[in-house]
Amino acid sequence: MKKKLVALTLAAVMTISMAGCGNTMSDEYVTINKYKGLEITEVEKSEVTDETVENTVKSYLTAAPLKTEITDRAAQDGDTVDIDFVGKVDGKTFDGGTASGASLKIGSGTYIGANGDYKGFEEQIIGHKKGDKFDIEVKFPDDYPESTLAGKVATFSITLNGIYEVSNDTEITDEWVKQNSDTAETVEEFKEEIRTKMKENNESTRQSQLQSEVIEALSEQVEVKKYPDGDVDKECQAVEDYYTAYAQQYGLELADFLETYMNMTEDDFKKKAKEVAEESVKKKLACELLAKKKKLEPSEKEYEKKVEEYAEKAGYEDVEAFRKAYDEDTIRATILQEAVANYLLESSVQVEAANTDNSTDGSSSDTTNK
Repeated sequence: MKKKLVALTLAAVMTISMAGCGNTMSDEYVTINKYKGLEITEVEKSEVTDETVENTVKSYLTAAPLKTEITDRAAQDGDTVDIDFVGKVDGKTFDGGTASGASLKIGSGTYIGANGDYKGFEEQIIGHKKGDKFDIEVKFPDDYPESTLAGKVATFSITLNGIYEVSNDTEITDEWVKQNSDTAETVEEFKEEIRTKMKENNESTRQSQLQSEVIEALSEQVEVKKYPDGDVDKECQAVEDYYTAYAQQYGLELADFLETYMNMTEDDFKKKAKEVAEESVKKKLACELLAKKKKLEPSEKEYEKKVEEYAEKAGYEDVEAFRKAYDEDTIRATILQEAVANYLLESSVQVEAANTDNSTDGSSSDTTNK
């Protein structure tokens, strides 16, 4: 009986030990104490309502009202014209004086107005037809903000590309849809297109939040043994370079920017930057370990596909421009972290955010990601 009890106890201990080993891993840099069943705050799905779709459609209509091209008459007051122009003062071009495909509503007062014997820019377009090329002269006001142009006479060579009547309709039409959508041809098709895009964007945002949550949860389970030589310093320098460049946009040195906008001394900043750098490197090391042990590293083909996806989401027209904006190590680390996050989410448990207003019994509901 005693021998049987000892055997059962030993079996139980071994089972617990093996279960623990299955949820931990380690290398020379970090130990991950737990990676399965990580608890994260629940992120609710955002509903796309009819009202949301209607408001989005109206914003599109406001940004791009229906334009009807005029080909049977000259430009007149109130028309919207598409023009190219090159402006010169004393025979030389100047900053802001050249444009291609500029949209201008005649009579809006957007461009240089009449000054003394010189007519305004806009009124001199009146009477010209599509395809006309002509020169006009205007005089900058004496109090013009750019002192090198103040009171000067400028000559503009203009090409009139098109004349349009812009509708003030507040309701979207099939005609507007055909003019502004690459795929839809009717209002209903366009609204459905908007609804689909909004659902996709909402889910993408939700997924990003979940990925961020689960990486944070993983980080809490990581113990750092040591950092690779130079990694933390490199991250610290990246943080400092970012804020230095940001300060320059305000015309300030880093120290002045920190004091004025962040209420922080340089010493405080460096201390905080080191904390941020260490946390960043810790996450990177943990993700690399998990990816290696669980074979999550993307193939080169998968990697290239992800780079294309990232470039498109970031608004880059081509992948090479995206690659030039972000260094290769950063791109690879981001893609690897996403793969690890998705793996962790499969076993994670979403927990409702604590309700501080009426939480009396301490109960909460869990939702396991599947």
